[in-house]
Amino acid sequence: MDVVLEISDAYVFDNVYAKLFPVPEKVTTLLKTNIASLEFLSDLSKNLSLPYIPVKPYEYTVIPAPEAAYLTTVPRTNIFRQSLSLFLLTWFFGIILYYLFASLSYFLIFDKRTMNHPKYLKNQIRMEMQQAMSAMPFMSALTVPWFLLECHGYGKLYWHASDHSKAYLFWQYPLFIAFTDFSIYLIHRGLHHPLVYKHLHKPHHKWIVPTPFASHAFHPVDGYLQSLPYHWFGFIFPLHKLSYLILFSFINIWTILIHDGEYMTSNPLINGAACHTLHHLYFNYNYGQFTTLWDRIGSSYRIPDASLFDHDKKMSKSTWKNQSAEMEKIVKEVEADDDRTYLNENESVEAKKEK
Repeated sequence: MDVVLEISDAYVFDNVYAKLFPVPEKVTTLLKTNIASLEFLSDLSKNLSLPYIPVKPYEYTVIPAPEAAYLTTVPRTNIFRQSLSLFLLTWFFGIILYYLFASLSYFLIFDKRTMNHPKYLKNQIRMEMQQAMSAMPFMSALTVPWFLLECHGYGKLYWHASDHSKAYLFWQYPLFIAFTDFSIYLIHRGLHHPLVYKHLHKPHHKWIVPTPFASHAFHPVDGYLQSLPYHWFGFIFPLHKLSYLILFSFINIWTILIHDGEYMTSNPLINGAACHTLHHLYFNYNYGQFTTLWDRIGSSYRIPDASLFDHDKKMSKSTWKNQSAEMEKIVKEVEADDDRTYLNENESVEAKKEK
């Protein structure tokens, strides 16, 4: 996130903070008179540029600091400014990724016949969006301390490829998947403990038949807890900064894909949309994020029925009836009372369209 923050400061935040918290006019005149001096700029930049940039700012930063960087009383090194900027960046890009890829999945992949399922909720997509939007600012705020630590060099993120072998540039990806898959399995299964579930994880299980917009519809603490392994990895294992950004984006996209109801693979190792659909239907199975390995080891794996990979059979009323009957038995064990409001099974498809 240090590179993202550096770029954002230069293009956005330097100007914003200079307008909101400007230096006195006399100081502005002095700075503008001397700012062309590289020696003066170098000395001043040491106090403004983030300390993890290990070179002279005016020569090697991602982009040169604009004039506005020196015209604010809240310099780049101010931890409150860094925290606010990181919070806004996390929140903003979280919303962009969510709406962009969830919308693409909804319009291009998601089978709209799913909305005829007897366990599809009234106004479901609207409620999924509302839950996601209400959770994102809190999840972003909780994430800021991790980004601050990463930015200030306390993790093992690195920029220069020569810092580690070329082979590791490849192996860091499967290592990341393996580590986070195991960690999230433990956290996710823990969130299903009766003492925890009703307080934190139940809001995400409101969606028995999820749409892509359910992907980020969490209680904020639930969503934050399941994101922790992504941060832990960079403090335990080396991780290239560009790879970190790629994996951060991939995680968000993957989360959407496993909620889209399109069962693209029946590979027994991959915990894809079919496995995760069963998790939403039957609660106590398929806790994994990427693979089925830990579910198999933990005796929580449920193999998706072959009928789920048939586009017609998986949408048949007989399939839905069987799913609903089993779900109703399990929901009594997990939640006791089912307080969801379902669409009337006899409503027309047109009446079910979200407004």
